[in-house]
Formats: sequence, structure tokens, C-alpha cells
Amino acid sequence: MPRLENKVVLVSGGASGIGAATVRLVLREGGRAAIADRDVDRGGALARELGASALFLPLDVTQESDWLKAVATTVATFGGLHGLLNAAGVGAGGDIERCTLEEYRRVNDINSLGTFLGCKAAIAAMRQAGGGSIVNISSVLGLRGASYAAAYCASKGAVRLLTKHVALHCAQMKYNIRCNSVHPGYIETPMIVPRLSQSVGNMTGRQWLEELHPLGRLGHADEVANMILFLLSDESGFSTGVEFVCDGGLTA
Repeated sequence: MPRLENKVVLVSGGASGIGAATVRLVLREGGRAAIADRDVDRGGALARELGASALFLPLDVTQESDWLKAVATTVATFGGLHGLLNAAGVGAGGDIERCTLEEYRRVNDINSLGTFLGCKAAIAAMRQAGGGSIVNISSVLGLRGASYAAAYCASKGAVRLLTKHVALHCAQMKYNIRCNSVHPGYIETPMIVPRLSQSVGNMTGRQWLEELHPLGRLGHADEVANMILFLLSDESGFSTGVEFVCDGGLTA
């Protein structure tokens, strides 16, 4: 039996990277997916490629009105909402002395505030559907620090603990809604690609990033998407408020 048969999943950041890989898995496993992204061209093209089981929705994750419209349109189109993946995010370098106030706000607005708004908007629709699963993309830098990424560390740490709050709140309220966070290492996605050709000492960015991982390579979007698929499915029914790590041994 398909693992997401008759389930509807809304994916922010669904036009590329981990989000797009998850959308493809949702459809492969019998579900339907709303691809929500600010990249209208790429998101629309993916939805057209995938056909009637996919829907594209323009979404600025920092705007509550966009979230409410996206959830309402998903429910109106597919008849309910059973899963949410908060995958939209941005990376940024910069230590505490070099990170500007504007950059700090931008990164935290997208990564942290966007995840808060997504969770908040989805809960009511999931309750109407009888329950569901929320998956929030954090990072290994939501589990440990890094000297070069003040805003990013702060935003992904916030996602980790917001996830625990949502999980405990929904459990206490008997909503039958689970919430877990996924913590990837460095995954070869459009967000990472610009760093691969940059120099880090006497190494390329790719070499430096690969050496961070004991497995000796970058991760693939499909590898993270497979973990997300497990969390969206009923197979993970007794897991909530937990960090799931996909990092090639980086945090080991």
C-alpha cells in the first residue's frame, strides 16, 4: 500500500531542493501535494510536470495572509490537509561582528518566523482532517554552533524548540497532530551550490564541506526527503517533538 495514500501535504519551499524532492515522494507514495514557493516559474513548472495531484501556490513565508490563503486553497482543492513540510529557508554567513541587523532579521524572518506561521496556519485544517504531521527543517546548526553563521544558527535553533512546543501543545490538546524537526548536514541543493567553488584556505568549498562529514561527501536531497516521508506517514505515529538527523555523521 502506498505510504501516503489519500493524504494531502503542503510543502513550503517546494519548488526546489529538499522541498521538491519531498513533493515527488509524496506523489509517488499516493498522496497529493501543494507546492508553495515564491519562485513562481520553477514551482509552476514542477506542478505542471507532476499533473493533477500537484498544485502550485505562490507563498511568501513571512506573510501570515499568504499562509492562510495557501492552506485554504489546498483544502478547497484537495479536500483536506494531513501534512506540512516547512522547508523554505535561506542560509547566510557572517559571525556576530559582521552580521548586520538587516541580515539577521531577514534570515530569522524566513527560517524561524516562516516556520511559526506555517505551523500556526496548518493546525486548524489538520484538526478538521482528524490529525496530521508537521515536519520542520532545521539543520545540524540547530543542534550545534558554528563560528561563521550567527543568524542561521539562531534561526535553526529556534525552529528546533518551536517544534517541541508545537508537539507538546498538540499532544496536550489531543489534536492527533505530531510535529518533528529534521536536521540535515550539508546537502547539495541550490542553497549550497554557490559555496562549492569558493576557496576555504587551500581547499575548494566542496572539499571543505565534504571533509566536515565523516562519510566524506555531501548529502542528497532524496536522502533527506526519505526521512521526511517516514515522518509524514503513519509509520512514525509514536514520534513527536523529536530531532531526526541526516548529516553523514557530522554531529557524531
